[in-house]
Amino acid sequence: MAEPSLLVVDKPSGITSHQVVARARRALGTKKVGHAGTLDPMATGVLVLGVEKGTRLLGHLLLTTKTYEATIRLGQATNTDDADGEVTDAAGATLAAVGSRLRAGVEALTGTISQVPSTVSAIKVNGQRAYALARRGEDVALAAREVTVSRFDVADVRQADVDGLGVVDVDVVVDCSSGTYIRALARDLGAALGVGGHLTALRRTRVGPFGLEHATWDADLPQLERGELFDVRPYPLGAIAPLAFATVEVDAGAARDIGYGRALPLAVPADPTALVHDGRLLALYRPAASGSEPVAVLA
Repeated sequence: MAEPSLLVVDKPSGITSHQVVARARRALGTKKVGHAGTLDPMATGVLVLGVEKGTRLLGHLLLTTKTYEATIRLGQATNTDDADGEVTDAAGATLAAVGSRLRAGVEALTGTISQVPSTVSAIKVNGQRAYALARRGEDVALAAREVTVSRFDVADVRQADVDGLGVVDVDVVVDCSSGTYIRALARDLGAALGVGGHLTALRRTRVGPFGLEHATWDADLPQLERGELFDVRPYPLGAIAPLAFATVEVDAGAARDIGYGRALPLAVPADPTALVHDGRLLALYRPAASGSEPVAVLA
């Protein structure tokens, strides 16, 4: 049986996050694998998985800030706001036409903004996913929500040609809050400039404390088909705890009490705090009137 752990994946393009989970289950020989937030099939980059008891940590990880590298194509709009959709408008764009207005368009989408999610998002409408309704041809009207885009930097701007249509490709780096749709940023930037826009590439480079430097597996299917199943290297929970949580080392007596899920006369600095003994993550605790109480026991 696989050890309780976290697996940080560099997701390849062209597969869903659920397919990554299925491949991880196969590679690790366990059914108990879950993910902490999805990535679109087109997107690549950081995806955090919990393995065995590591799944209990997923809801407690501070994954509220994310960093993306993306390419926005100005001059074309699609029905999915990304390259996987059908082109719905092809006004075209030139550097001369959008260049002087690009900075203002980006600045207007930076900070705390009101954003309408893409209609092919996973948001539920009357109990059904918006993307499922959209694929059936139903009208999907999603409410705007407040999100925070703390950084929206333009890294490169270049003229491009798509089947004879002039477009402008803009490489950007975005830091944002959880729930922000980069596809919607591309759509809204194109709309603000009057030329339409969509996303042609998206890579998540960081989610919470986890970056690409922590990824130990790229979930590549040919790798699995070649039988290279043991190149999956999850992080033991004790090793990952200091990266994700405030951490307190406890003695053997406290470790026994933790195993029974007892409250402790021990002050902890945060909600939650990881309690570790002899290199093992035993539990997450939070401050309480008499010391601390359990949030999730893993021992």
